[in-house]
Formats: sequence, structure tokens, C-alpha cells
Amino acid sequence: MQPRTPADVVKLLADEKIEFVDLRFCDLPGMMQHFSVPAHQLTEESFEEGFGFDGSSIRGFQQIHESDMLLLPDPNTVVVDPFRQHPTMNLNCFIKDPVTEESYSRDPRFIAKKAEAYLTTTGIADTAYFGPEAEFFIFDDVKYGQNQYSAYYEVDSVEGHWNTSKDEEPNLGYKLRPKEGYFPVPPSDHFQDLRSEMVMVMESLGIEIEVQHHEVATAGQAEIDMRFGTLLEMADKLMLYKYIVKSVARQHGVTATFMPKPLFQDNGSGMHTHQSLWNGSEPLFYGDGYAGLSDMGRWYIGGILKHAGSILGFAAPTTNSYKRLVPGYEAPVNLVYSQRNRSAACRIPLYSKSPKAKRVEFRCPDASANPYIAFAAMLMAGLDGVQNKIEPPEPVEQDLFDMSAEELSKIKTVPGSLEGALAALEADQDYLKKGGVFTQDVIDTWLEYKRLNEVDEIRLRPHPWEFMLYYDI
Repeated sequence: MQPRTPADVVKLLADEKIEFVDLRFCDLPGMMQHFSVPAHQLTEESFEEGFGFDGSSIRGFQQIHESDMLLLPDPNTVVVDPFRQHPTMNLNCFIKDPVTEESYSRDPRFIAKKAEAYLTTTGIADTAYFGPEAEFFIFDDVKYGQNQYSAYYEVDSVEGHWNTSKDEEPNLGYKLRPKEGYFPVPPSDHFQDLRSEMVMVMESLGIEIEVQHHEVATAGQAEIDMRFGTLLEMADKLMLYKYIVKSVARQHGVTATFMPKPLFQDNGSGMHTHQSLWNGSEPLFYGDGYAGLSDMGRWYIGGILKHAGSILGFAAPTTNSYKRLVPGYEAPVNLVYSQRNRSAACRIPLYSKSPKAKRVEFRCPDASANPYIAFAAMLMAGLDGVQNKIEPPEPVEQDLFDMSAEELSKIKTVPGSLEGALAALEADQDYLKKGGVFTQDVIDTWLEYKRLNEVDEIRLRPHPWEFMLYYDI
């Protein structure tokens, strides 16, 4: 996509007869926030002067005595919103402190931008490409609640295997049993047309899609895969992707959720993240080593595996994430790498022999993550691996799920809880702070927020509270 200028955006405003401009920014945990202004308020000067907002009301941002902040629209993120009644243009923003006139250190988009800038200073590469595969569920009904004397949650789907005997007036069958959702054709797959509509909207807004399909679990688990792009670009696209998925679902009277593990005893939703480094048009992970990897590609994996626990403090950042990351179940928890082997934390896909397709897939993250921060953490870990020539453990071809307990005891695994991942982040953070990409303030604020608002809440309350906290991420 060609870079846009403020003048381009203002012209588009007039050409499309836009009535409102929706200004969007991401809070620290990873939920997109917004407010709207009448279209005449957006001028070319607005991109330098910004729009004021209260930073003290945003999770992980300012205190009440320092609340005034500015949003600076990013012209490269402009889209015309297809879901609003009045013609609306959406713009993602960077955040600025109006007193110091500096970029805000806790702005997730700024962290992603700094990670890209740091990469160029290392001399290792000039571009990092990311390709997240965000899985989600589509439910027909969602209920949850808690008070002093009761707690519950309940989700339902027309596809759910538990509905074989339900009176649906009439019940037409076609219920998917657990782990049989990959890939039966319609009518067993109830959501082909819904996913196709999501894809059409995504592509109309500049998100190139490679494939869409039903995923393994019953009850409408789905995946739509975007073509890879640069770090900040893909984090922006993932936030737009989630907005489209949820909005199209709502238009059809259903709900989409990226909660990592909404169903017990069936597959959870991950966000396998493909990564590669390039110099100009040269792919740097291609070589003559194992699985066609270069030394750089192998060392990048070494960095990811060494820092995996710390990374997951950002990339699997909810207590519910660790209902998915369970040893012996479907998610990859073993800190090894392999070609093709989906039971390893890092996989080297072999679909194509093209050097341009050589990449590493980190399979532990999920889409409850803030993508700006999670992608930046992955890149920093991989770069640390390259800079220090960190060798990963020997590749494992064997199915890790079929290994004996003795064999598995020799393999390191990811943390077993959010508390464990946060402890790993607290102990292993120096690699994140290189080049000022992550400030100490950002890391400390993240740790404090997660422990105060999520770990302690779950410790004090039963499972339904977890569902209430994380359902809409």
C-alpha cells in the first residue's frame, strides 16, 4: 500500500461524503478504544495538532492528575467503516503527551513502531514480516453472571455436539463432534457463508486473505488467515480483523469471541504467528541448514525459545490462555522446534520450496494478546537470538504428544499459568529494553496491571469470573 498523506485523507473525506471521523487507539491490555468527531473537525493541521482525550480513564495509561493526552491520526491507517449508519472514516492514532510533546511510552502502536526502528539500527535486517493466524469461535448464545451466592457461564451453538437432542423445531442434525471440525463441508460446516462475508469485508478494506476454514473444535470454531506484512501494519490489520469478525457476526445475530479456551475438552483458539527477516527483497531465513533454514533463522528461533516464558507474559496474557496451554493437550507447550511438527512451539512450514516462504511459526500465542506489544516482544527475542547466536535445542521430529514421561521431562515447557509467565517476564526483560523499545515503566505497569486486575481476581473468584473478564477480548 502506498503511504498516504494528511492531504490524501482530507480529500477522501470529501470524495466519500464522510460525516464522522472515528479516532481509534489501543489501550495497554489490547482493546481498541475510540471516539468520533464530525468530519469537518478533521483538517490537515489535525494530524500535527492532534485531538485531546482523558488518559486517566484508559486501562494502563495515566493517573488522574496527569490525564490530558493527545491523539495524532496516522493517515496510513484510514478505512471507510462499512458498518456505521452514517458514513464514517476510521483512523488509528499515535498518542502524545501535550506537556512534553513526546510520544507516549505506553502507547502500544509506538512500542511497535520503535521495534521496527530498532531492527534497522542493528544492521541485521531492514524488515520484519509477521503473519498471525487468529482463531475464534462463533456462538449463537452467550450467558454469564456472578453474585454473592451463584456463578455460571453458558455458551451455545447450533453446531455444538451437545445439541443432538435439543428441540430446534426441527433439529436437522449436522452437529460436529469434538475435534471433528477440520474440515467437513456444509451443511456440517454451518458458517461457510458467514466466514466468506467476513473475508469480503476484510478484502474491501485492504486486508488480503489467503484462506478461510472451519477449525478443529465443535461449535463454530473458525480461522481466517491474512497475508503477512510488516510488524506495525499487521498489528493494525489484526485489530481491524477482529473488529470486522465481531461486527459481521453481530449483523447475523451471532457472537464471535477470541477467548483462548471457551470450551472444556475441545480445542482452544490460538494465534500461530509466522515471522521472518528480510533485507530489501532478500529473505534472510533461507539457507542450507535443517528444514532449509539459514544460521540467522535458527538463531532467531533460539531467541524465541530462550525467552518464550517472558514473551508469553505479553503473547498469552490471560489466565484463560493457560487453559489452552496445557501439556499433553492440543496446544504446543514444548520449547523445541521442528519442520512440519505442530506439537513443537516453533515450526518451520514446508508448504513451499521458495526462499521467500521460509519463516518460523511460533505457535504458543493467542489472540487475547495486544498484537502491537506481543509482536514487538517476539521480534526483540528473535533479534537477541541472532545477536548472541543462541542455539536452540536439537529439532524434534517425533510427535511430542506421544513421548514418554521420561522423554518429556528433558524438554522445557512454557509456563503453566499467567502468574508463571509474569514471573518469567519480571526475571527476563533486558532483551526487551534494547534500543528503548520497551521502557521499564511499560514493563512494570504491565506486571502491576495484570497481577492486580486479572491474576488476583481469578484467585479470589471461581471460573465464571474468568469468562466474564475475557469473553470479549
